[in-house]
Amino acid sequence: MNIKPDPVFWKNPPWGNGKEKYRLGLSPIHKDEWLNRQIGSELKKYKKNLIDCSYSQVIASTSDSSEAQNILNKTFKVTNQSYPDLIADMSLTVQDDLCLIRSDGQQELIAASVCSPSYWDVQSKIGKPLHEIHQPVTTLNKKIGSRISQFIRQAPVMKPFARQNWLIHGDTNRFHLKEEKGLQPNPRKWFIRSEKETLCRFHDAYSLFTINVIFQPLHLIFNYPEIKNNLLKSIERLDEHEVEYFGGRKKIEILLNYLIS
Repeated sequence: MNIKPDPVFWKNPPWGNGKEKYRLGLSPIHKDEWLNRQIGSELKKYKKNLIDCSYSQVIASTSDSSEAQNILNKTFKVTNQSYPDLIADMSLTVQDDLCLIRSDGQQELIAASVCSPSYWDVQSKIGKPLHEIHQPVTTLNKKIGSRISQFIRQAPVMKPFARQNWLIHGDTNRFHLKEEKGLQPNPRKWFIRSEKETLCRFHDAYSLFTINVIFQPLHLIFNYPEIKNNLLKSIERLDEHEVEYFGGRKKIEILLNYLIS
């Protein structure tokens, strides 16, 4: 994949001035900026191929999610449903992956189309409450779990919020159910995987969480010394649970040595 430098990304990278990786970090956005990322032909082909050939790996829903999907479709306006789950059709109209969550109670994940997972499997998460979904990163629940739940429960209806998450991968493969094995030992060939995420309570009872993935070559960071130092700060602040979810201590050590060299 030939990826051009993105000046917008490097002007404001998701780790900022060395912020903690796992934080709420949600800022309000205008409604016109929500779900406005038109899907290109290449990405649509990728998503459609996964849905057609590996439906159960990327689409999941609970038996009682039809009402929520139909309400959400008032925003997407899909008129011809092609798949058993409406969320599959909706996900082919935007760049983002879509996760439909109850806004109250245990806030379970009730329907999802996830074609670009980063170390998680939608089939293992469907029907589970948020605190269980976040369980693999123990300190994520401790640091912001209750704040996420409260935020979703109290968010104003049809007022979207956004944040930007990040990981570092050895390739530009969008589909990673688990961390990479046999990672390329030369970080110059690694990529920053940035996930633009939005959260909107679109109905009193339901919220939509979206994930839009972009990649930037890691080696470009040497053109931005201050940004590189801020990334170092953010990585060094990871605790052991976060390190494990990030890809393990060995990956961290290789990455730090590369950035410091």
